[in-house]
Amino acid sequence: MAQTERLTGRRARALGASIVLLELAASVSTFVAQTLLPVIVSSFRVTSGVGVLVSGATVGLFVALPSAVRLLGLLGSRSTLLLGMLATLVGGVVSATADGVWFFAVGRFIAGFAGGLLGVFGVSAAVKHLDDDTRKVVIALSSAMWLLPGLVGPAIIVGLEHLIGWRWTLLTPIPIVLGARALIVRDVPPSGPVPGRRPVVRTLLVPVGVVGFLLAGTNVVGWALLLVAAFGFVALVPAGTVTMRRGAPAGLLSLTTFAVGYFGAGALITLLFTGAYGASLAEAGIALGVASVGWAVASLVLTRVERTGRSLSAAAALLVSAGCIASVGLLGAVGAPFLLGAVLWAVAGVGVGLFYPTVYLRATTPSGSLSEEQVATAAITAEAFGGLVGGAVGGVLVSGSNVTPARFAEAYGLFAAALAVAALAAARSSTGAGPAP
Repeated sequence: MAQTERLTGRRARALGASIVLLELAASVSTFVAQTLLPVIVSSFRVTSGVGVLVSGATVGLFVALPSAVRLLGLLGSRSTLLLGMLATLVGGVVSATADGVWFFAVGRFIAGFAGGLLGVFGVSAAVKHLDDDTRKVVIALSSAMWLLPGLVGPAIIVGLEHLIGWRWTLLTPIPIVLGARALIVRDVPPSGPVPGRRPVVRTLLVPVGVVGFLLAGTNVVGWALLLVAAFGFVALVPAGTVTMRRGAPAGLLSLTTFAVGYFGAGALITLLFTGAYGASLAEAGIALGVASVGWAVASLVLTRVERTGRSLSAAAALLVSAGCIASVGLLGAVGAPFLLGAVLWAVAGVGVGLFYPTVYLRATTPSGSLSEEQVATAAITAEAFGGLVGGAVGGVLVSGSNVTPARFAEAYGLFAAALAVAALAAARSSTGAGPAP
């Protein structure tokens, strides 16, 4: 394997800044989608398609993953970038003009496919071309990119929704997304073909299985189809991931189950607050933002603490988050005040901020037979699969014509259980060599 070029000085800072901007684009897009979800559900009069609304983009991502390397080899990076930008714009317009759940999901699918074309290159570029110290700073700054959007984003989004409607508001992140993708391709040094193409059939088991689950629901057929998606995922991650082998494989499983629990809960949190707690859209948006601010601030604090030679337990922090998330769902079912639920959700965000940078660095550090490309791609696959399953399962559980707050409690209980598994895997992700670099 050829020696990978490590960047220093201005070039390293430029690449790091591009990756951070990519995270800013992701945070803005996430806040817009999650804040507007109750309005979109109401607009479409959704009774059984919440899972479809929240899963479309990630299904598109998994369809794109086996295509990205082939398209780059066939079209080159510049043409692939233009194709991704065009698909991003088309997907946004289709969703914004949709007159039904499935039309909206098609637009989100196209946008997710566009993101999948180039999404892996930001992470792989950081792993390949930045040293551990610089990469640790980039991870912390990426978490900080959720700080400003978390503080002001939901309020702006709610204001825009009142002024111009949810459809136009849905399009507002597109310029940031396009700019971030252009910069990341500009700053990544040229490289040869990426070894090891993804197996197309096994990769497509994931979106096929999840879509089948969304259509079938929580009956035997639905759970069997979700198991098919799980088989596809197992075939895509390094050996030892599912068995929680110590080191990077355990870290990847931790990221996967963390995404099931936290991203799944986050996808539905505004629905929980407006539906079970009786909060307004503005109040739910503020609670959503405060939790992200807690994540960002805690990640920055963790970086400073580790520079002093001390360490915090990522597993213990995530267990606190798990308890808070289970409590948020349960308290909503018994009619507790909204403020109590919002505080618990914010504390869950702080716990995640103390967990995420350490485990993410462990999961994306090449070791043994795992190459840079493998751990980078596996990290994206792990988080995307976990978020997809969490959103799909949670969305199906809270869909139906007679949904009660108790269904939210059931969903959030499952999310908390997934976070507990993530905490166990996080404990095994440490190699026993001391704090993360």
